Amino acid sequence: MPKPGSIAAIGDIAQLAYVPTDFEGTLEYWTKTMGVGPFFMFENIALDEMKYRGKPTDARFTVAIGYWGDVQIELVKPENDAPAHYNGEYGIKDRLHHVLILTEDFDSAQKALDDVGAETIVSGLFGGSRVVYADPGAGEGGLVEVLEVNEDTKGLFAMMQDAAKNWDGTDPIRSLS
Repeated sequence: MPKPGSIAAIGDIAQLAYVPTDFEGTLEYWTKTMGVGPFFMFENIALDEMKYRGKPTDARFTVAIGYWGDVQIELVKPENDAPAHYNGEYGIKDRLHHVLILTEDFDSAQKALDDVGAETIVSGLFGGSRVVYADPGAGEGGLVEVLEVNEDTKGLFAMMQDAAKNWDGTDPIRSLS
C-alpha cells in the first residue's frame, strides 16, 4: 500500500513519456524493435487554458501514444518555443521526461502534490479534463503528470489499449488529429 501523503498515493504510473531528438526514428524504434504499437498521433495540439508556472502560454506539441501492456509509451515533439515543460529548464531529450498518473479525484491528487511540495510547472485542460505537470523535487526528467479521467478519456485510452492487444505490426502510426 502506498504511503499516504506521497505521490504514489495518487495512483499507479500509467505512462512513461520521452521527448526524443529524432521523433520519427524513435517511433520506428518503438514499433519495430520494441514491438510497441500502434501509436496514435495527436498533431500540433495545445492544452486549453495552458499555463506555464502560472502564466498563459501558447505552447504546441505533437504526441504519439502507444500501449505496452497496461503502460502507455508517449513520445513528444515540441512544435514551437513557447514556454512549456518540453523546453527550457525541463526540455531534456532522449531519456525519461515524465510519468503519468490517472485519477478520478483530481482535487485529492492536487492536494497530494501540494503536500509533498511539488511545484506546478504546467496546468491546463485536455479534452475537458484537468491536467497538471508537477516537479516534486527531482528536476528535469522527474516530472509527474496527473490527468483527471472522465468517460471520454477512459474510452480513448481503452480504444488505444485494445488496438495494441492484437496488433500485428501493420499501420503502426494512426492519426487522431
